[in-house]
Amino acid sequence: MKRIVLTSIIMLLTMTLFLGFIYPLATTGLAYLLFPRQAKGSLIYQDGRVVGSELIGQKFTDPRYFHGRPSVAGEGYDATASGGSNLGPTNKKLLEAIAERLVRTREENGLSVNETVPADLITASASGLDPHISPEAAYLQVPRIARMRGIPEEKIRQLVEQHIEGRQFGFLGEPRVNVLKLNLALDALR
Repeated sequence: MKRIVLTSIIMLLTMTLFLGFIYPLATTGLAYLLFPRQAKGSLIYQDGRVVGSELIGQKFTDPRYFHGRPSVAGEGYDATASGGSNLGPTNKKLLEAIAERLVRTREENGLSVNETVPADLITASASGLDPHISPEAAYLQVPRIARMRGIPEEKIRQLVEQHIEGRQFGFLGEPRVNVLKLNLALDALR
């Protein structure tokens, strides 16, 4: 019996050392060697300071900017509170939130009740941190931004086209637009 307990303790300590320290350090080190930018959070710099990450959405409410997907992560885009609302498709609270977002999106963009709004502008992503919107969601916001900034719509439409990211590996996912990158490019327009 003593031998079994001793063997168990040695295995516990060995596995704790290996799986708790050596393996995580090795994978982190390998990530920094092979993918240094991604391992550091895919940060976006402007004028030498960090303005965000390509991987985590930010809350834009100013009508002069493109708005991203709604977020239910904490107070919005809080990476420490990542996760969906877990409300089912018939949940009254979810339906009310979507209806409210739909009204707000239509009002912000001067749309009539009959005009459709892309789903990604009124529904939150599973993580609540999605940094992308669909090209359709970006194009829907072009007239508002053009009006607010006094820039021709065509110029902003071209900016959206330049920022459309294709499917990953050519077949995974859907075309998308990174909202932070698009807004930074928008600020750089003259």
